[in-house]
Amino acid sequence: MTFGIVAWGGYVPRNRLDRSVIAATHAWMAPSLKGQAKGRRAFCNWDEDVVTMSVEAARNCLGPRDRSVVGNIQLASTTAPTADLQSSAIVAVALRLGRKVNSMDVGGSHRAGMAVLSNALRAGGKPTLVLASERLRAKPASVQEMQYGAGAAAFLLGSENVAAALIGSASVTTLLVDHFRASGFAHDYFWEERWIREEGYLKIGAEAIREALADAGVAPDDVTSFVFPAPSRGIADAVAKAAGIAPTAVAGALELDVGFTGAAHSLLMLSDILDKAQPGQLIVVAGFGQGADVVVLRTTDAVASGRPARPLADLVAAGHTTQSYAQMAAFYDEIHPDQGMRAERDTKTALTEQYRSSDQVNGFVAGQCSSCGQVQFPQLAYCVECQAPSTALEPLCLAEEKAHVLTFTADGLTFHPSPPMYMGFAQFDVGARLLMEFVDVNPDAFDVGTALEMRFRIKERDETRGYYRYFWKAAPVA
Repeated sequence: MTFGIVAWGGYVPRNRLDRSVIAATHAWMAPSLKGQAKGRRAFCNWDEDVVTMSVEAARNCLGPRDRSVVGNIQLASTTAPTADLQSSAIVAVALRLGRKVNSMDVGGSHRAGMAVLSNALRAGGKPTLVLASERLRAKPASVQEMQYGAGAAAFLLGSENVAAALIGSASVTTLLVDHFRASGFAHDYFWEERWIREEGYLKIGAEAIREALADAGVAPDDVTSFVFPAPSRGIADAVAKAAGIAPTAVAGALELDVGFTGAAHSLLMLSDILDKAQPGQLIVVAGFGQGADVVVLRTTDAVASGRPARPLADLVAAGHTTQSYAQMAAFYDEIHPDQGMRAERDTKTALTEQYRSSDQVNGFVAGQCSSCGQVQFPQLAYCVECQAPSTALEPLCLAEEKAHVLTFTADGLTFHPSPPMYMGFAQFDVGARLLMEFVDVNPDAFDVGTALEMRFRIKERDETRGYYRYFWKAAPVA
């Protein structure tokens, strides 16, 4: 039985910053950055992180599919929000995958995303949701600040309606340290670029690719698309030449509108290729870091059935450009603006209540009365309309329901990490009416009646204890 990729989806934060703005900010002490000031880079809003981006990529991947069939969820990242708290478990609850799903986090290298996908494809078995998500942070005025971006990708693996099948693979492990980030440090440290390219990418990468092609029994010039992500431009072309792959097969690296997304980048580029792929195409995907993992895939007649509702190209095109370097720096904790006395509050989370209400808080599950049809959130001990007991309430997830703005206000006085705070009532088509925070708002195109979709975001950042509390917010339909 063939086991392979059944469906996929990506996610890129809406925020973009022109690299020319970054270069201009640092021109007084790093004028050489001007040479890299092309295009835009994606960056997370204050309430986005590896967890929230994973949820959105997974929703784009799964669509209306039955989520209860997912047996495993595996999340790869080097920038998870917590060192000892499973991000994949938070994602699983937000997606309502069920208590019996097997969850696992993987990190430690930019190769992690590709390693998870490669190992899951080789292992087969139960339907598996593979996620890779990254919110890379870089020192101000560094080359990495120009190169890095943010994003996530999700792949559903299984044995029914396989869109891309594994036909070969290879792994190489060696201790070539191109960069590292020590525990407790915020930024990566990089070694000399030319040495990494010559000794790392061109030797180790090309070696792994040749072995994967031999395992698949295909020639280099049969390759239709070649994915080899790297922070610097031109690396993929050089590796393709070293491995004998035609330059026309080298995939675009999303450099001009997204940036390099670390452990997520191989999977993000693969999702972009599959969005446009036809049956019978040969795709080689690699991930690099202390060696390399490479898989060789062949698309099938079912490739069209795996496409997400939102192709990656649409998500990239929906980016909103800001001209504020300070905003990105504040969202990534590179600067700490004075937020006033209203920010001086304790945001400690009651973990006991969070556990008891997990389905409602993380899963966004309302109750619909089986007697009168009333929808209510949060669920109470009785129906607010006909007073039927709580046993009459059937679960109804609001995360995928349609809604629109009923009322709203933009509050510039209350504390908010990105003022003003937009909030008001969201009117759901199923009847629920909920006071919510609105995000990703364009003031010129936001009004009563604006169509809304739900987004899983950080609700509170407990800076004292280092804990993030998540909830659902409403965003204009992109």
